[in-house]
Amino acid sequence: MIPHASELEDLALHGVRVLGFPTTARVAGRFGLDRDAVEEMLLDAEACGWVQRLSFGGSSGWSLTDAGRAEGERRLAAELDALGARDVVADVHARFRPLNRRFGAACTDWQLRPTRLDPLASNDHTDWRWDERVLRTLRSVGDGFTGLCGELSGRLARFGGYAGLYAAALRRVDAGERGWVDGHDRDSLHLVWIQFHEDLLATLGVERGTDP
Repeated sequence: MIPHASELEDLALHGVRVLGFPTTARVAGRFGLDRDAVEEMLLDAEACGWVQRLSFGGSSGWSLTDAGRAEGERRLAAELDALGARDVVADVHARFRPLNRRFGAACTDWQLRPTRLDPLASNDHTDWRWDERVLRTLRSVGDGFTGLCGELSGRLARFGGYAGLYAAALRRVDAGERGWVDGHDRDSLHLVWIQFHEDLLATLGVERGTDP
């Protein structure tokens, strides 16, 4: 079965939601699209009141409006139902949830290392046994994550790329570049994971925080 390729205008709008305050180039790069074509689609979406271009702190990017969020979910729902793939995505989401709990706990342990006197003490990464235990969990959930990504990308092409980005970040971590665990200025393990989660939620029309 050839994976379904989403429409350009749908990907442009969806990319703004999943990537969170991205530039046009970042949206285009994520889906392998022409930058000028994406810019045109986003300008059209801006005219419809679905996105807005914002600048602050020396950075600029696109942001989704409430109307744009609703429009994006409507488009994704129509696509999903037309493909008859809703049950497939819902099943992946159900199996992702326990992985997500393990991943979230591992990320907490990466940031915090409780002591007898301070249960919220920051992890200073001097205890290699503690950190290695966390990294083993991140590798383990990555195996399950890769499988789920493969199932989805076999039906919807836009889910392609997540597994490769996670694997690439994990290689950087294993090479000693620990900022690739949870850095927000790169495609870190944490950033790729939350983008995939947001993609699932948007596709199914599920509010974040309601799928514990």
